[in-house]
Amino acid sequence: MTETELTLATAQGTLRVPLREVHRAKRVPAARRPPAADVIALELAANDAWPAPTQARLGSWILRAAENWTGRANAALPIGDPDRTLEAAIDAVEQWYAAKGQQPMINTPMPLAAPVNAALDARGWTSRPLVLVQTGAVQSLISDVEARRDLPPVELADSPTDAWLAMVSAHKGRLPAAARHILTAVEDVVFASVQDENGSLLGVARGAVTGPAPGRWLGVSLVQTAPAARRRGLGRHVMRAVAQWATQRGAVRAYLQVEERNTAAVALYQGLGFSTHHTYLTREAPLRAAS
Repeated sequence: MTETELTLATAQGTLRVPLREVHRAKRVPAARRPPAADVIALELAANDAWPAPTQARLGSWILRAAENWTGRANAALPIGDPDRTLEAAIDAVEQWYAAKGQQPMINTPMPLAAPVNAALDARGWTSRPLVLVQTGAVQSLISDVEARRDLPPVELADSPTDAWLAMVSAHKGRLPAAARHILTAVEDVVFASVQDENGSLLGVARGAVTGPAPGRWLGVSLVQTAPAARRRGLGRHVMRAVAQWATQRGAVRAYLQVEERNTAAVALYQGLGFSTHHTYLTREAPLRAAS
């Protein structure tokens, strides 16, 4: 707060409001926030489960590049101390991505990275849609989801088939070599799929178990269903199978990442016992005019 402005911290970043426009204020109880150490631990587990092929360190910050496939693998992760001032750290991020010919991006876990968000606001960085990082118990995912005998069995594989990759590509765009690295360069990873009687894919999902025992994390991603097969419970079906696989590898907790605006997916995951642990924004640097 200054003599002229009130600064508000929101899930989408910071908001500055002129004091002359504030007519009434009310003290509200603070929402329960996860400890910073828990946010950092989960973000590191997620980074291990979605490993960009090119990574570098800026102090404790992680710089990531993956041929522009997915924002998460092509954005810096500002956790911990960058070993320099915040402004100098952002300068270094911009230079690192510029040297690779990529637009600089930074993922900002909230509220942990609120100072980073404020600095990026001042620089005119834009934001992609808010992402919810949701967590739940692996065992609950198994016990709360009834086994579906009326659906084809879920097949689990150590590597993705061409058909599996094609379904993901239809949703995520062309899969460069970096995408295959992200998908497969994890020691404990599984690719789930469901086929109809003709061998056509109905649904897919990916699971990756990372982190030290006990209490390893299961990261669930790329839960997708063929358009003609939606509203049949296939999402729950494949996630239950992935959870069963994960328990054999010591996973106790599960997480996933979903855009807040994807209300259908958010409702599905809520029904499976997931709740929001924290949020993050993918921030993008302003495009520079060619000189």
